[in-house]
Amino acid sequence: MERERWQPFLKRWSEEWISTHDPEKEEPLDEDVIRDAWLGFAPASAEEVAAAEARLGHSLPPSLREFLLVTNGWRNAGDFIDRLTGAAELEWLRDTADRDWIDAYGGYADKDEEDDGDVLGRSLRISLTGDACVLFLDPNDVDESGEWAAYELASWSGTGPVRHGSFHDLMYDLYTSFHALRKPAGQTRDHWDDRVEQARLAALAGEIDEPLAVLEEAEGFGRDRARLLRFQMLAMLGNWYTVVMSHIVLNRDDPAEFLQDPLFTEELLPLLFTEDRLTHRRERATLQLLMQRGGESMQLLIAEYQARLRDPGSRLTFGNPEFDTAVHQIIDRLTADPAFRQQGPVTAPRSSPGIAAGLSFEDVGGVHEARRRLTDAAWPELREAIRLWRPVSEDHIAPVALFAHPVLAEMITADRGREILSMRRGDHE
Repeated sequence: MERERWQPFLKRWSEEWISTHDPEKEEPLDEDVIRDAWLGFAPASAEEVAAAEARLGHSLPPSLREFLLVTNGWRNAGDFIDRLTGAAELEWLRDTADRDWIDAYGGYADKDEEDDGDVLGRSLRISLTGDACVLFLDPNDVDESGEWAAYELASWSGTGPVRHGSFHDLMYDLYTSFHALRKPAGQTRDHWDDRVEQARLAALAGEIDEPLAVLEEAEGFGRDRARLLRFQMLAMLGNWYTVVMSHIVLNRDDPAEFLQDPLFTEELLPLLFTEDRLTHRRERATLQLLMQRGGESMQLLIAEYQARLRDPGSRLTFGNPEFDTAVHQIIDRLTADPAFRQQGPVTAPRSSPGIAAGLSFEDVGGVHEARRRLTDAAWPELREAIRLWRPVSEDHIAPVALFAHPVLAEMITADRGREILSMRRGDHE
């Protein structure tokens, strides 16, 4: 990144950081930080950078060199790094008081690189103080632009060193993490909220990959709406692992308000009771976590839904009446067939609930084949019914409640989920 781009980026970062600073809970900001609205320092001179390169015996990677020519060091690079080095403070990790990192993680090599060397033992330390964290660059891992691979390592993370393509990429990730934790108001947040809304409209219009990419990046910036929208798309694509359902509720700015949202009560809550089937786990971990941490309102909501499930006359609902009626016609016809009337799965695979206990493998295979033929035949009808679907709120972009019913979950494969997402839905008809 050139100086002309570092300057406005770092200025915005400084202003956003200062706006979130809590003087009652955090160390006071330096007077010059408040006066200049700048987390950095005066620029390093070209001579200072050249002296550092001569001392280290290496030309610095371009993004770090340009950074130093804008600010000779940096404060508060996220919540866990207090200070980045200036030019005179750059040292090989092995020559610093932080060499204990080498002893703890010595021998680490990036598995994606054709290099069996010790990354930490040869790396350049670029952070001075932090919360059990260190940042460093690898001079042996250089791209075509001369950028060195950059790493962040925190003893508490449990992940080991995390690689980034360059110093610039590392700084952008630290900036993203700062937004995810502190969620400052301002230009960056407004930008991502606009991008999320554009992604929502594009997703309803039948686009998939580009909206997913936007939502993933916006989620990294802590935008709750992006996480909620992305979860719905990933669920339709059969990916129940990437986004944890508990995060959708507990990691929000407004968890209590969200519990009253029909998107949660009508679409997501039923999924919590089927997590073991959808994820092929043996427990409903999200439901248990929400019961423990969700407070009295969450516990009451879950208890009421459990009571509904015990009522023999209750049935799932799938949204607006026209769509709900069409879906239930499909379900009623399928479940009337003997292949779907079997109960009590024991010998059958977990992914196909409802097959009778005690069947031979041959019988189980026959039942599976019968069910597959039936769902294949019903799929065009369900696909056509999607045209009747309407969202229950502005955060609703896919009929994820369908997966709460085991027969529909069996019918909607990842490919069919993608086909649903590729249709124009809701008000985009």
